[in-house]
Amino acid sequence: MTPRQPVDSGSTPIWARPEPPARRTPHPLSRELIVGAALELADADGLEGVSIRRVAAALEVGPMRLYGYVDTKDELLDLMADAVYAEIVPPAAHLSPDWRAGLRLIAGLTRRAALRHEWFPELLGGRPHLGPYALAALEARLSVLSTVPNLAGRPAALRRVAAAFHAYLVGALRTELAERQADRAEGRSEEQWRDAMSPYLRRVLDEGRHPHLAELVVEGKHPTPGAEFEAGLEIVLDGVAAQVS
Repeated sequence: MTPRQPVDSGSTPIWARPEPPARRTPHPLSRELIVGAALELADADGLEGVSIRRVAAALEVGPMRLYGYVDTKDELLDLMADAVYAEIVPPAAHLSPDWRAGLRLIAGLTRRAALRHEWFPELLGGRPHLGPYALAALEARLSVLSTVPNLAGRPAALRRVAAAFHAYLVGALRTELAERQADRAEGRSEEQWRDAMSPYLRRVLDEGRHPHLAELVVEGKHPTPGAEFEAGLEIVLDGVAAQVS
C-alpha cells in the first residue's frame, strides 16, 4: 500500500488550481492526458509503477513539463482516484427509490471499478478524497441513505451508517483483490491452494480443538467472490435496517 503523504494545509488543492496555458508543441499536455497515462501504468504495474518520470516517458515529454499540471505524486494519485470515482457515480435515473437497491447499485459499481483498477482500494481510507467525482459519489451514497426510514434529519446516525457501509466495501474489496494477487504471484488458483493445504488442515482439525472451523471445512462450500461480496453486503443492509428500526 502506498500511504498518502500529509499535505500542507495552506496549499491550494489541485481541484482549485487552473491548468497551465496550452502550448504549441508536438506533444501537448493536459491533466486528462497525464491521468490517462498514469492509469495505464497503475493498471499494469500497480501504484509502485507510477511515478512522475514514468508518466512523462509514456507521454514522450520531460518530467519537468508535468510540474504545474501536478506538483507532487500525491496530487497525481488524487487525480487518478477521482477518475475511478467517475466510474462509480450512479446516474440519478438509475437510482431506485428502494434504499437497499440503491446501495446494491453503488456497491456493485464500486466493486466493478476496483476489479478494473486493482490499486484503487489502496487509496481508500484515511482522509477523504475531495475531487469532483469523489464528492458526487459521496453525495449519491448519502442521498440513498437519507431515504432509509428514521435516518433523515439525523446527521450523526447517517454518518455512522455511511461509515459502516464504506468500511464493508473497503474491507471486502481489499480481501478479494489480495486473493487475486496471491493467485497470480503463486501461479495457482485459490482452489489449487486449498487442495494443497487440505491434508495438513484436516490433520489439525482431526485433533478436535477447532470444532467450529471443522464444521465449515466439512461443509466444503466455496462461493464465488461475487457471491461472497453480495452475501456480505446483505448482512450489512440487514444491520442498517435493524439499527434504524
